[in-house]
Amino acid sequence: MTVTAQLDRDITPTGEDYDLVRKTIERISLDYQSQPLLEEIASDLGVAPARLQKTFSRWAGLTPKAFLQAVTLDHARRLLGHEGLPILDASYELGLSGPGRLHDLFVTHEAMSPGDFKSGGAGIAIRYGFHPSPFGTAVIMATERGLCGLAFADPGGEQAALEDMTRRWPGARVTPDQEATEPYVARIFSPGQWRADRPLRIVMIGTDFQVRVWEALLRIPLGAASTYSDVARAIGKPSASRAVGAAVGRNPISFVVPCHRALGKSGALTGYHWGITRKRAMLGWESGQLCQ
Repeated sequence: MTVTAQLDRDITPTGEDYDLVRKTIERISLDYQSQPLLEEIASDLGVAPARLQKTFSRWAGLTPKAFLQAVTLDHARRLLGHEGLPILDASYELGLSGPGRLHDLFVTHEAMSPGDFKSGGAGIAIRYGFHPSPFGTAVIMATERGLCGLAFADPGGEQAALEDMTRRWPGARVTPDQEATEPYVARIFSPGQWRADRPLRIVMIGTDFQVRVWEALLRIPLGAASTYSDVARAIGKPSASRAVGAAVGRNPISFVVPCHRALGKSGALTGYHWGITRKRAMLGWESGQLCQ
């Protein structure tokens, strides 16, 4: 949902509440680059932080922090998309401490140790389930530490998709568990649950180079796209576009780690491990979210 749509629908306070909400919106909209804390805004407006939080949330339908994040992301889409700024430059322009902050609005991640990768995840317990999604049947895999796999399948292709994913974890114990993987469905495909205060935990296993590529993909915000060359430069390997493309194709957590936002040099969609039609559908779905 865009910031404008949220304001048009929700903000109808009167009296002192109206003035407080109006001033908060104005402060955040004009001063988002300083990434002001709730306590700082409340102090400037002469109210208690708890009152500001409660009043703003009641009338605007989201917290001041969430509104700040929405404003920041709106500007991020403009800087990265329309103005074509590099990720690092855009991060500092937005007042963020570095490019890693951009993706922190949605997910938090960790990589398996080199030993885990070398052993193929030996001894790690992975549960999986098949679930409906906007892009066909989703194969969801999770460890006790978080989501570790997300693939897609057309009717009749579920088992092949599962086998493709389990080959990435040859040493792990993989067992079916629909109940354990069900909670991930809403967290992944319901934008209303993409919350910075409750980020989705993901676990990645791959070579150091692959993990760096996947981390770069996480920094591509909703509504933006990067070429393989952009990603190569972002990880300090400007001549490794082809290797970046291979790593993108090996991404084990589709959609969440947004490999569908990686394009060819000319801006062409190029290939996608789970089908070019599905890639188009994902990009269209995301565009729709921005228009709501």
